[in-house]
Amino acid sequence: MAEHLVRERVADHRPNPRIAERKKQGAATVAKEHNGFNGWLAVKITNGVATMWCAYAFTILALISLPEAIKGGTAPLIAWIAQTFLQLVLLSIIMVGQKVAARASDKQSLQTFQDAEALLDISNELHELLKSNTKLTEEIHAVLNKKGV
Repeated sequence: MAEHLVRERVADHRPNPRIAERKKQGAATVAKEHNGFNGWLAVKITNGVATMWCAYAFTILALISLPEAIKGGTAPLIAWIAQTFLQLVLLSIIMVGQKVAARASDKQSLQTFQDAEALLDISNELHELLKSNTKLTEEIHAVLNKKGV
């Protein structure tokens, strides 16, 4: 009885529709996430600001006002550090770090996608082998039954 159920399941194999859908979509990456004009513009601005060259330019820009902040005393100097230097310079540096992390995440996503694709292909190949094995086993049983064994 169990053999009959196994034969039916093997013979009725239909690849999961998600396999075709997955091949069409490809791996999820950060680059695929922005849509429309606003998304395009936001990515362009982010890519421009999220560079170390932009951080260097912001550092120079911030340092221009440093002498005035020093002349003003403690409160203006602290305000300059918090509002000018940290916001201008560290923002760009943090964005650079996020871009690096996003690239690493995209690589990991692609590797995971490729691994899953390989596993799905192996699963389908195994199912084809099971189908062949079932067919051959049935042929052997038929031959043995004819011979009366």
